[in-house]
Amino acid sequence: MRTVAGPTDRVVVVGAGLGGLSCAIRLAAAGRRVTVLERASVPGGRAGLLARAGYRFDTGPTVLTLPHLIADTLATVGEDLTDWLDLVRLDPAYRAHFADGSTLDVRTDTAAMAGEIARLCGSREADGYLRFVDFARELYRIEWYDFIDRNLDGPLDLLTPNLARLVARGGLRPLSAKVGQYLRDPRTRRIFSFQAMYAGLAPHRALALYAVISYLDTVAGVYFPRGGMHAVPTALAAVAEKHGVEIAYDTEVSGVEVSGGRARAVTTVAGQRIPADAVVLNPDLPVARRDLLHAPVRRPLTYSPSCVVLHVGATAAYAGAAHHNIHFGRAWRGTFDEVIRRGRVMSDPSLLVTNPTRTDPSLAPPGRHGYYVLAPAPNLVRGRIDWAATGPRYADELLSTLERRGYRGLTGAVELREVVTPADWAAAGMAAGTPFAAAHTFAQTGPMRPGNLAPGLDNVVFVGSGTQPGVGVPMVLVSGRLAAQRITG
Repeated sequence: MRTVAGPTDRVVVVGAGLGGLSCAIRLAAAGRRVTVLERASVPGGRAGLLARAGYRFDTGPTVLTLPHLIADTLATVGEDLTDWLDLVRLDPAYRAHFADGSTLDVRTDTAAMAGEIARLCGSREADGYLRFVDFARELYRIEWYDFIDRNLDGPLDLLTPNLARLVARGGLRPLSAKVGQYLRDPRTRRIFSFQAMYAGLAPHRALALYAVISYLDTVAGVYFPRGGMHAVPTALAAVAEKHGVEIAYDTEVSGVEVSGGRARAVTTVAGQRIPADAVVLNPDLPVARRDLLHAPVRRPLTYSPSCVVLHVGATAAYAGAAHHNIHFGRAWRGTFDEVIRRGRVMSDPSLLVTNPTRTDPSLAPPGRHGYYVLAPAPNLVRGRIDWAATGPRYADELLSTLERRGYRGLTGAVELREVVTPADWAAAGMAAGTPFAAAHTFAQTGPMRPGNLAPGLDNVVFVGSGTQPGVGVPMVLVSGRLAAQRITG
């Protein structure tokens, strides 16, 4: 494994996102002097916080899986997860709502889930589900340590016995075809393949190896931290500071000072110069290279679709809604093509609706309820939408769609709403206006994904979803460990 050359006593981390904080804690545990520079007034990066009129909304991810990755990070400095976060295991993990009016609770207990599927789709489909779980669980075991939780320096690093096992199990086949090998009902096929969108791909274009994401979402367990997902970076930041990491908020970085093939310091917009033996960059990788290193990514990247997020504070509650809800439209394959290939919003969208106040009422004023509505949308490379004009109208359309899908009276019950569009993601520093970074195409997976060592520099490391291993809270936490390992060896 390649590592940073030369001294590494003083490390500057740019950005207090989940990856940057995870890396900072691990570096502190290894005896490094760490300074984190964060342009916002709070930690979190994409896992940020929107506080308005007594409501608290998570601005980024709302789904937490593999909390042991947080526990492992805290354990490096002798801290216990339960002292810092109160995690609730969600049951159901999701409630799936289908266009024919049927619903299915996605239970992470496999016996209970088999019963749910048997009730809706019959015993044969339940048997197929159990075989799919065995397949996905085996993929997780094959992939995790060799291909995910490991620094990869080149394609030859993939040549392990587990690569042959991955191929033999069909991991390089199309995801939708592999799911269809076990499941026949269109509803269950959607439940166990929609997660490909997290990787930036339509299910019929993603590799079956991404069934691992379905395994995490539907089998390994989905959790919610009381206080919202923003409680995770808040806890990580507090632990980091307790163990000697200096975090400077409201501090925007202007660049990295480089000479002789090494970063020498980090400079801020306010004119500060912070000397560094090594630098870790947590901003979106293409943006960090362009704006901080003045060395744009040479090969063109294919970016994931973006999304529109609608934050709603309302007086109305809905008994039929769970904490996480997936509302599938009638259309399926064609809607992915609309977003990914044609640059349009979905004409019949599938939506994620998170209702966090169902689990933690403190996230809204008394008697009020919060909703987080996510609709896939084209990124700014693929789409040519004037979001300044379209955003408010599209938010109205999303509310109308939700009314038709069971949230009757929601529009009239809204007392607060905020809409976030691809243009807003771009303004926040995300390449192509997507919070999901570069897509996990075959050419951008594993060692073919942009690496976490900056080309041409001996002591600059990237962390976050734009580098290896990729997108999602678990992967970003892993990226923190991998980045720290590049520095500590």
